[in-house]
Amino acid sequence: MVMEALASEHLVGDRITQFIATLQEQGIEYVRFELPDLHGVSRLKVVPIDKVEGYTRKGLNFYGGTLALDTASKVVTGSGMHEERKYRDHMLIPDLDTLAPVPWLKNTAKVICDAQWGTDDPLTMAPRYVLKALLHKAEAMGFDVMMGHEFEFYLLQQDTKEPLFDGLHIFNHIRNQYIPEIDQLLDYLRASGVDVITHNCEYAPSQFEINFGPAVGIAAADKAFTFKTTVKEVAHRMGYQATFMSKPFSDRAGCCCHFHISLIDRRTGQNAFLDLSDTDGLSQTSKSFIQGILTHAPAMMPLIGPTPNCYRRLKPYTFAPSNISWGIEDRSAMVRVKATHDEGTHLEMRAASGLSNPYLSAAATLAAGLLGIEHQYELQSPVEGPSEDNPNLPKLAPNLEAALAGLHADIEMRSLLGEDFVHLFTTVKQFELARFHAHVTDWETKEYMEVY
Repeated sequence: MVMEALASEHLVGDRITQFIATLQEQGIEYVRFELPDLHGVSRLKVVPIDKVEGYTRKGLNFYGGTLALDTASKVVTGSGMHEERKYRDHMLIPDLDTLAPVPWLKNTAKVICDAQWGTDDPLTMAPRYVLKALLHKAEAMGFDVMMGHEFEFYLLQQDTKEPLFDGLHIFNHIRNQYIPEIDQLLDYLRASGVDVITHNCEYAPSQFEINFGPAVGIAAADKAFTFKTTVKEVAHRMGYQATFMSKPFSDRAGCCCHFHISLIDRRTGQNAFLDLSDTDGLSQTSKSFIQGILTHAPAMMPLIGPTPNCYRRLKPYTFAPSNISWGIEDRSAMVRVKATHDEGTHLEMRAASGLSNPYLSAAATLAAGLLGIEHQYELQSPVEGPSEDNPNLPKLAPNLEAALAGLHADIEMRSLLGEDFVHLFTTVKQFELARFHAHVTDWETKEYMEVY
């Protein structure tokens, strides 16, 4: 065992030496050490090249309560991450496989990091750790996981926060590339390692969708994280505001995250969701996975819809799901099944918000689906016609309070996600909700101030 440990340590050392050599060969002067926080936002430090090797070997000190900051970066007491640990640091450990250029900055690269308190003491409540733990569970059950995130966002004027154009013009040739900065954004995304497939304007004015390819394992969520941070940062540097907010305008379309997933049989390398002997081409594994999502949907909701604003999007006749449902190619269902009768067979979970953390939307969906496989759930029958037209189907949570209650009530989901993570997540979200309910809105002042 001692010899194995020494060999492993030597291998890691060799990788770091090669990593540094690669940076030097590429002329890199600065490396961004990035931590995906609880909200899916990048928190980072910029490290000059001459300091990179030391921090890569020993870890980069970072405030230990970063994961327990709310959306306004306020310290959330009772989370177990601040006063309980005397406001100590943790260490960022770069994942060398995530090295990528930051093409809009000169001679700059980035790595995505994991956090740990010390050697062999990871922050198990970190979203990236939560997803990796579930991917390991899937491996133990005999599956690799193919995943892809599909986001919508608004590109707005930075000063007024208003759209660049008006009207409903989905796929319109002029609005697709309405300003030349969109072309530059696409170039930067591709240079960042995001394999852009398609780009188009969406249904609402100044709303866009840029799709990229799926990947196996943690690389899929890493790519989604890189996509969102790139869009936000590049838009800012170009003088615009990009937002993935679920419902930034009350009278316009919301922003979704459609999450695509399938399982690969590790023994055969084949799509475990495909069975050509079935009428729809769906295996029992896929059917149990779908039912797992439906059964545990209430517990999934706060992870895929983590802000009060998210629940304004989930309405009928908006191309967003409003109930717990599934169907073959049903765009109104929570789970739209892409039953292509070939290796492309997969599920599209459509209830997640555009602002959801890509690690947590993936973790919630995977956890629910794996529970379905473990318990060999039988898939409920689909409904005739669009799911949103069926009044007998259970509704999705109407607000974040109900969603958090759904997570609290689901012992199996809490166990799979990790009780330490669930405690952190729910504590932060309850803190945000308290601030939300204490705020007097513009609607209230406009509605009541004069008349009363």
